[in-house]
Amino acid sequence: MKIGEIMSKEVEVVSPATLIHEVAKRMQHSDCGSVLVAENDRLIGVITDRDLALRCVARCHDPATTKAEDVMSKQILYCRDTDELEDVAKNMTENKVRRMPVLDKDKRLVGIISLGDMAAHSTDEHYLICGKALGKICAIPSEAIGAHHA
Repeated sequence: MKIGEIMSKEVEVVSPATLIHEVAKRMQHSDCGSVLVAENDRLIGVITDRDLALRCVARCHDPATTKAEDVMSKQILYCRDTDELEDVAKNMTENKVRRMPVLDKDKRLVGIISLGDMAAHSTDEHYLICGKALGKICAIPSEAIGAHHA
């Protein structure tokens, strides 16, 4: 199954200067967990709900004055609309991400894919792939477990 067949075409994109409170409002309005950051028609980052919690709230930054560029993740993992579900799920698993921007052959943003999108459009065989990917992404490393109990 090709990613282009199951991706979400509705993608929230903001500029690096967008204030974090506006980013959070967009996430709330669109009921999504991430917003892409672009400048001059080029993706330069991504902000997830986790980024908001760890890089803004936990560091006591004011969401009314903090900009997207101050909390975004600069490493952008993406896939192509022609990629197969299995390959993208493997890539997500290896990189421990739950969603990826989707680019076309001209490297233009055409959508976003999440493990939820994959599961919602999957056959029984693909459910197993998605379930395994989510399990590995969410797994707590054994060294982290030991550190909490020490």
